[in-house]
Amino acid sequence: MDYTAIIGDIKDSKNIEKRSRVQKKLADALNDINEFYKSDISAKFVITLGDEFQGLLNKNEHLLAIIKHIQKEMYPVQLRFGVGIGEIKTKVFYEAAIGADGPAYYAARKMIEELRDQERKIKKYAADIQLSRFHVECFEIEEINTILALMKIIEDGWSDKQRYTIWDMEQHGGSQEECARRMDTTQSTVARRLADGSYITYERAKKTVDEALRHLGEAKK
Repeated sequence: MDYTAIIGDIKDSKNIEKRSRVQKKLADALNDINEFYKSDISAKFVITLGDEFQGLLNKNEHLLAIIKHIQKEMYPVQLRFGVGIGEIKTKVFYEAAIGADGPAYYAARKMIEELRDQERKIKKYAADIQLSRFHVECFEIEEINTILALMKIIEDGWSDKQRYTIWDMEQHGGSQEECARRMDTTQSTVARRLADGSYITYERAKKTVDEALRHLGEAKK
C-alpha cells in the first residue's frame, strides 16, 4: 500500500521572535488537522524537531486543504511542505508519525531539500509546496508542482485585505454581499479585492490540483 507523507517546516525559524508562541500555534493547528481530517490520517501530525512537523495520510482527497489550513493558521509565519507518495516500510502508529520510515518519507524529504535549494537560487519566486512519487516520474506530478508554484506567486501578490477576503470566501462561500457583511465593508470593495487577488483563477487552480491528486490517489490503490 502506498501512503502520502507530508513533511513541513518553518522558514527562517531562527529569526522568528517569540518562537515558543509560534510553536504553540503550530501545535494547535496540527491538533485541528488531526481532528478535522481523522479519516484521512494514518499517523497523526506531530512536531518532530522543534521547527519541523510531519504526518501520514492514507488518501490524497484533502491533501491541499490540509496544507492550506496549516498555512492559514500560521500566517504570517511562512512554511514549506514536502509531499511524498510511496510505501512505508516500518509499522505505522496512528498516534504519531514519528518513527515511520520508507519511500514516502524519502520522497517528502527530497522535496523539502529541493524547496530549500529553490529558495537559495530564485528567492521569493520559489514554491512552498512540492510533491513527488518515490522513484516515479510522471507528467501529472509535474503539472501539480507547476500549478502549486503559480498559486504561490498569486498568494505572494495579495495584500492582507485581499488575503482575508479570499479566505473568508473560501471558508464561508455565498455571495459577495454576504462576504461584505462578514468583513464589515461593501460589496464593491469585496468584488475589487477578489478581482485584484485573481480569486477566480486561484480557485480554478486549486480545483485542478485537487482533481489531479484524486487521480493520483486512484492510481496508487
